[in-house]
Amino acid sequence: METSEVRADIPLLEKVIYLDAASTTPTPKPVVEAMCDYFYNYNANTGRGAYSLAIKATQKMKEAKQKVANFVNASPEEIVFTKNTTEAINIVANGLSFEKGDSVIVPNIEHHSNFLPWLNLRKKGVNLKVVKTDSSGIVDPYSIENAVDETTRLIAVTHVSNAIGSVQDVHEIGKIAREKDLLYLIDAAQSIGHMKVDISDINADFAAFPGHKGTLGPVGTGFLYCNQKRVSELEPTSLGGGTVLDVSEDDFELETFPARFEGGTGNIAGFIGLGASIDYINRIGLNKIEKHSINLTQELYSSLASIKNVTCYGNPQNIYGIVSFNINNMHPHDVAKILDEIGGICVRSGHHCAIPAIKHIGAYEQGGTVRASVHYYNNFEEIQTLATTVEEIAKTFGA
Repeated sequence: METSEVRADIPLLEKVIYLDAASTTPTPKPVVEAMCDYFYNYNANTGRGAYSLAIKATQKMKEAKQKVANFVNASPEEIVFTKNTTEAINIVANGLSFEKGDSVIVPNIEHHSNFLPWLNLRKKGVNLKVVKTDSSGIVDPYSIENAVDETTRLIAVTHVSNAIGSVQDVHEIGKIAREKDLLYLIDAAQSIGHMKVDISDINADFAAFPGHKGTLGPVGTGFLYCNQKRVSELEPTSLGGGTVLDVSEDDFELETFPARFEGGTGNIAGFIGLGASIDYINRIGLNKIEKHSINLTQELYSSLASIKNVTCYGNPQNIYGIVSFNINNMHPHDVAKILDEIGGICVRSGHHCAIPAIKHIGAYEQGGTVRASVHYYNNFEEIQTLATTVEEIAKTFGA
């Protein structure tokens, strides 16, 4: 599929220039239609029903999970459906049996969702070791290795920073985790659907994914990968319908993985839509998406960085899909508001749920950054329009 074909499937793009893929992506028609098909033709719960609608809904959910598993080169028995990346990470943070004196290593540029759950473990006496990245938000794997000691239990790292766009060497960090026999978690919120993510190649024990970002799926969907070798180390913290095989008045027997982590009625339509979005991404081709996004990112960075009174963050040789910038003496929210009002340009502004990262790059006092983020549906004309509009704003208000 070409970019123009994808744009035709997203009516929203006729009205605005949408540059906020790092937050969420608009949903293509075929994905919406797959969800509507569920609502119109077999809107039933999954799992236990013996009637035809329930059987069909259950089968469609199984097919969606198989598509998700294939997409990251895993087994469906290693995939837990969640409502987002945040829930997936919290399942791991709260489900592992950490002991007082254990420690967790994270870089200082993480999204709050891959920082707060580990920070919260201090209540249990777990120490959080925060490793500083360089000025461009890139973590040196040696710094991770140097932070490891006899107390270290887990390393958690984002693949692509949501605040800066910096890409981490998750393969090399994974080798360190293997050599040290440590648990390893990847936050793949900004890489899934944008580039190939082969979970067997990365060698992560856990990986958290959204459905509503790079894969062009619906909001309220995501999934957790858990290596089969680590299943026994993870305990469910949310119990109820669908999580047990048997219950007595004084005990219960848990379901097998992953069902024990999928209690209650999930977002059935959403997960069916997620399966459809995986089909859609495969139709485009990940190689085409990655190449197009790399070219867009380079154009985005160079166009903005050349404007007087504009500061861009990160290393242009190691950012992907995301460019954060500021106009001198302007609050990011004001810039974003003006872009929307005069150009119909949708960008993010503020701290991006990554306050430590924003502090690290020196943008906290300014109120954060303006963040433009792209996907395959974006084109070079939109990048040029953004740059021209930012230049006009910088001339008028910047100093």
